[in-house]
Amino acid sequence: MNNTDKNRLQAFREERAELNEKTLNSGHLGIKRFFNMDANTYRDGALDSKTKELLGLVASSVLRCNDCIDYHLEQCAKTGSTKEEILDAMNVALIVGGSIVIPHLRRAVETIEMIEEEGLFQKQ
Repeated sequence: MNNTDKNRLQAFREERAELNEKTLNSGHLGIKRFFNMDANTYRDGALDSKTKELLGLVASSVLRCNDCIDYHLEQCAKTGSTKEEILDAMNVALIVGGSIVIPHLRRAVETIEMIEEEGLFQKQ
């Protein structure tokens, strides 16, 4: 992993925050409501937030959205998923989505390494 790769996750975070702010500042009520609904969906309910983030990771992987995968990987770490649990969830995505998911899995493994280097995974 070179220095540019190490900065990929931070660049993603910064761009996401900036573009979310621009989007929300558009003043469109429907967009604001969707963002609110999305945020509330991942809160604890009948399923805890950790499980919901793993589900979001699987769905994002099957849909092949790298930005979504990176976001959910970070949220999985923050909600207490271990690297092993995340890789197990990614295996489900691979089975559901098929070999087309492999390039996204490779990138996810790299993102997991970045998150691990930052110390975001809870110590077991």
